Amino acid sequence: MSESTPRISPVLPSDWDAAIHDAVSAFPSGRDFVLARWQTGTAQGMHGLGAMVRHPALAKAFLTFNNHIATASTVSKRIRELLILRIGWLRRSEYEFVQHLILGRRAGLSEAELERVQFGPDAPGWSLEDADLLRAVDELHADACIKDETWARLSARFETAQLLDIIFAVGCYDLLAMVFNTARLDLEPGVDPLEPAVRARMYARSE
Repeated sequence: MSESTPRISPVLPSDWDAAIHDAVSAFPSGRDFVLARWQTGTAQGMHGLGAMVRHPALAKAFLTFNNHIATASTVSKRIRELLILRIGWLRRSEYEFVQHLILGRRAGLSEAELERVQFGPDAPGWSLEDADLLRAVDELHADACIKDETWARLSARFETAQLLDIIFAVGCYDLLAMVFNTARLDLEPGVDPLEPAVRARMYARSE
């Protein structure tokens, strides 16, 4: 999260027009999640969605894709959140990472796992499957390709459709991290930022 002024100010629901309502309807559960929290004053996810709808046609196209990742993927919510958290961390996207700490807890990730994701696939405590999922994210981030050894192990556990959903989930949230970082989005009121030590580690680590 940048401490400077956002480059793209979000459009809040009170200012949504027909084109924006049409765009966000491509991802109904995401729309409803944001609107429900907006109505209760927490506004989680509002800045990210509100920035995207500055371009309603683009937002509709992207949210159609995002809807598949979030609701029709062949891998579990827990796996998706593990992938998203790791790519958010690697991309130094505090906005994305913090939002998905909340969603990761709801998907069943423990507090120890949420902390350990910062340290990657070689951190002690991961199952072999979780380590390979995180390793795949690291390899996609570094080289845009999962290495043969990692692919072989994942292929023994996951079907082809699941492997594609894994790759596309990483790509979806890699792209979102680019948007959130470039737009310099602030966290919404009521959303807790990273602890100072964790934030320092996110931005200070070497690639």
